Amino acid sequence: LEHGIQPDGRMEADVAWTGTRCNKSICDALSMSSLNGSSEMIAEDVSAMSTFFKHSDQNRFVPRSILVDLEPSVIDEIKIGKYRDLFNPECLLTGKEDASNNFARGYYNKGRDVIDKLSDQVNRLAEESECLQGFLIFHSFGGGTGSGLTSLLLERLSQDFEKKCKLQFAIYPSPKMSSSCVEPYNSVFATHGTLDAINCGFIFDNEAVYRMCCKNVKTKSPTFININRIVAQVCSSITASLRFGGSLNCDLNDFQTNLVPYPRIHFPLATYAPVIRGYRKYHRYEAHEQLRSVSKITRSVFKPCYQMVKCDTTSGNYMACCMLYRGLVSPNEVIEAIREIKNENRIRFVDWCPTGFKVGICSQQPCTVPNGDLADSPRSVCMLSNTTAISDTWERIGAKFDHLFSRRAFVHHYLQEGMEEEEFKNAKQDIQLIIQDYDELKEPFVKESRELPVDGSSVATSVTSPSRSSEDSSRGQKEALTGPLRVINDIRNEMKQP
Repeated sequence: LEHGIQPDGRMEADVAWTGTRCNKSICDALSMSSLNGSSEMIAEDVSAMSTFFKHSDQNRFVPRSILVDLEPSVIDEIKIGKYRDLFNPECLLTGKEDASNNFARGYYNKGRDVIDKLSDQVNRLAEESECLQGFLIFHSFGGGTGSGLTSLLLERLSQDFEKKCKLQFAIYPSPKMSSSCVEPYNSVFATHGTLDAINCGFIFDNEAVYRMCCKNVKTKSPTFININRIVAQVCSSITASLRFGGSLNCDLNDFQTNLVPYPRIHFPLATYAPVIRGYRKYHRYEAHEQLRSVSKITRSVFKPCYQMVKCDTTSGNYMACCMLYRGLVSPNEVIEAIREIKNENRIRFVDWCPTGFKVGICSQQPCTVPNGDLADSPRSVCMLSNTTAISDTWERIGAKFDHLFSRRAFVHHYLQEGMEEEEFKNAKQDIQLIIQDYDELKEPFVKESRELPVDGSSVATSVTSPSRSSEDSSRGQKEALTGPLRVINDIRNEMKQP
């Protein structure tokens, strides 16, 4: 939609310019540049589409993507559906049998049948790219294919493209909603298998986006179509700077450079604003115009109702915030909006990173599906924030894993596919280490809040980093941890016992 590409891969409008097809915005740019005597701007717009689309000899734009599923019926729907002429048939891969919601089945058995063919297609697309920046991997943690086959694929990508950036967009299990009883097992195994292979991971919670549809968009019974359209807005904002021009653009390497302070702390929290119901554009435009200002949408992304993952950000500390603006936004408005947020002192940053804000501005306005449930907006912002509050997600899934594994429930399904029981313990221990890393980043603020004098005078505090030993961490937290953190501390102590 944003590039004007139709379901058959062709553009909306034809322009006689070096034999390519261009959309309406490029047509307007062409007429302007003819007056100015320069076509450099048009060349940049046309080349921007080549980031995710390849211009074929049939004058069509083919996505540089591979769709794979071990279950044939899912890919078959695409082959006979509306977008059957958009994708390259060689990039639509299927297996003969699904993974049955079993990580071991997707990793050890059925996934091995398609991994070689999948790797060949990845290498072919990489060779066709003029300047390969990295990979975007979209999958779910709860299913057998999304967890098992993705872990297997990322192992291959780490071997073949070790230095290339790998960004992960994953659907993580919701706190209360679930489509499978074994989601905790698959999620823990997938996290363990992909943790060292990806550079930055953006996770989405269906329950959080579902509530956003109900509360913000006022959809009575949201479907996966409604949920996916909001997730698509976030993905589009993250990749907008790769496809369009702007005063402050970011590439893939900028995300991991500014959002990942330590290799294992690479799960930013995504928020997006504005999210308004479509009819309000026509009937209540004036009432919601204030929400569309740069200052208002900047304030909105710090509210829980705009989060893509359910967690309590007030209980954690921010390590970095990447603000990705689109549309009619000026740098001065952004600077003023961020200054207002800082002056209110509503958000807490870790004491070793006091600045914490990275800004990206793309001139292309956000695009919505015609006649859809989301209203058009002249501007939007997507905030990617690395906060210690995201550890709530790992704590929830770890607790569910313990409940199942303590009774050895469903374990035999995984053992029959080639797994060993020791792998369950190793994967859970890795999740516990992630929680420990985030807890150690929280600790400076916990100590500071306890040592702050009543008279308000300053107190020097020490900074703790995840690189120190777990024995020092347990000794320092023994008296300070309460509630759920004390439970985590007890689990650590049990893990140290022989």
